[in-house]
Amino acid sequence: MNSSEGMPTSNAVPVTDELVDRLAGEAEAGYDVAELRRRGGRRPLGSAPADVVPVRLDPELRAALAARAAADHTNASDVIRQALRAWLDVA
Repeated sequence: MNSSEGMPTSNAVPVTDELVDRLAGEAEAGYDVAELRRRGGRRPLGSAPADVVPVRLDPELRAALAARAAADHTNASDVIRQALRAWLDVA
């Protein structure tokens, strides 16, 4: 709620009855899904959505992983993916 005017806002745009009616009309008419664009989120890693695979690491291995990630200016996930690709001999 915008405390100075007492009117709710969305991204600093006042939410008026007219705006609600217009947006409801657009929604009821339907949207062309092909024209909707993806917003934000994580970048794709391959040809399909990636799975999260939890792995338990002992403190020494975790420290080595963190050190390698820092040295490579990347993150632990990238180091793990690179190591698995090399060990499993996959692209």
